[in-house]
Amino acid sequence: MADTTLTSEELDALNAGVSSGEIEVDTGLNVHANVVKHDLTAEDSTLGINLSAIDMVNERFVRMFRLGLLEVLRTSPRVNLTKAKIVKFGEYLPDLKPPLSVTTIRANPLRGSSMVLIEPNIIFSALDNFFGGFGRGIGTLPPGRLFTPTESRIIKLMLDQLFMSLQEAWSPLLPMEIEAVGAEINPQFAQIVDENELVILTRCEIEIGQNVNGFIDIVYPYAAVKPYRELLKSRLRTGESDDEKDRTWIHNMELAAGDATLGAKVELAKVKIPVSAFEELEEGQVVFFKKPDFARLLINEIPVYEVAVGTHGTQVGVRIENPIKPDDSNE
Repeated sequence: MADTTLTSEELDALNAGVSSGEIEVDTGLNVHANVVKHDLTAEDSTLGINLSAIDMVNERFVRMFRLGLLEVLRTSPRVNLTKAKIVKFGEYLPDLKPPLSVTTIRANPLRGSSMVLIEPNIIFSALDNFFGGFGRGIGTLPPGRLFTPTESRIIKLMLDQLFMSLQEAWSPLLPMEIEAVGAEINPQFAQIVDENELVILTRCEIEIGQNVNGFIDIVYPYAAVKPYRELLKSRLRTGESDDEKDRTWIHNMELAAGDATLGAKVELAKVKIPVSAFEELEEGQVVFFKKPDFARLLINEIPVYEVAVGTHGTQVGVRIENPIKPDDSNE
């Protein structure tokens, strides 16, 4: 095979030609095209996932979760829901300080694992309240401190209510079955996705007991929710379909409107005269006008039909001839 490596003399001659302009440069194809850097490993978060639909799911979840906690903890916590947002998993982890109740969950039919985090202050306040206390918190804990069996029991009670509320909140959009598959105290050990992958984060800020504040986070992998983006684009549907609700509403409206009364009158003719001529009118004076083909039937002062006037014995009646279009009424 021939050696195609340029010698130092050839390289010097080539550089000199480029510097002097004897050798043209930028002669390739599309040399003026704008180049945009693209990272193939980065996840695109603009593929149509409707976070407002997830916010609606979360609002339903909060209402039911609050009632569930009231039943098992005998206290009604204040729950402030933040908007769902998309973040990188690696950017979310550094703000979390162990120990936390970190539960890895499987939310079928979503692929992979999701995660629920509960801050210790909420756990200890719920524990104190459950046993008749005033819902006091516990303050700062050592990073490696494990939860006792009693504390774990309270965590399970809260998670059971959370799972039931979350399943019910998702049910109008996506039937979901949630089960716990693992528990940790350090979120670094609950790697549901790689650090560069995106997750959908929902945070519930909770106040329970004697002004004890904390949070509960629900974290879904973005890739697990993405296959259902078409469902998320459509608004949530409750038990019955919108068509059924519309038909029921229309039927009820027709029943309610059927008993309403309307004022009807027949206008035989309409005459326009100047004010000066009107002021000169006297009793017995005749006003001449061209008789129209039909009289008009007015409902609540709105012309609706052209009618023919006739008599039957001692009764005067009208027969509907033509409907009056809005443009024909000159009103």
